[in-house]
Amino acid sequence: MTMRFLRGNSQAPKGHAILIARSASDSRVIYSTYCLVPPIPMSLAKYLPPLFAAQIPAEELQDATNLTGMPIPPMLEEAFDLSYLEMLAEHRDDDLCDIGTVNSKDEVSRMQLATTSSHEYGQLYASYFATLGRTPTSAQIREQAPLEEVDAEELLLQTMPDRQKLAELGKLVGTARYAIGGHDTALLQETKRKMERFARLLADKYRGQELVAAATATNEQGAKLAELYLKRAYKLLDEEYADIPGIERAIRELQE
Repeated sequence: MTMRFLRGNSQAPKGHAILIARSASDSRVIYSTYCLVPPIPMSLAKYLPPLFAAQIPAEELQDATNLTGMPIPPMLEEAFDLSYLEMLAEHRDDDLCDIGTVNSKDEVSRMQLATTSSHEYGQLYASYFATLGRTPTSAQIREQAPLEEVDAEELLLQTMPDRQKLAELGKLVGTARYAIGGHDTALLQETKRKMERFARLLADKYRGQELVAAATATNEQGAKLAELYLKRAYKLLDEEYADIPGIERAIRELQE
């Protein structure tokens, strides 16, 4: 691959660049991503969701000492016209690099080109950085405390809109009540664990922990309370505040 610098210097990359590619079927259509080289060595495998990590060669993911460029977003997306990107690069002091052409209808190709081009840019930066005489040695890297592993599924859950989190909680309420009715302790505990993950990611105002406690309570009162907590959360989400006092009264009456 030949990366052409439209702005900046390939011999001294800044470590952050706008990468552009033209549609193979229409050169007027521009796709782009933003490439960032992290200043601290890291392994992308610890942070990328499985969908993105699958597009990167395993040896690259395992190399924690490699200053690999990170494409943000991870797929080339249709962009503004070139003049706008040139203006952005100028005002942000970014490198601007032409990485060739891409099949606009092939999402996998757009993802792979973003990844490989970012890796190439990262290698250019690493080569330049090495000339400064400050690149950490492998021994120094190994002496550093390992970064905490991040659950890829947790990252995906964090990006969910609140409405989707509440919808998932609603499904799990049904599963919990089914487990209670069937005296399936293992299923109930697993369902409770999943519910708690969603509840932790919601703002306190939704009272997610109370919802989980009610849904996993073994009495009939728990089922009714869970339904009320879920209804209250949706009212908050939809900003239907006038309906909330009545729901809260019903919750208090069940708890008395």
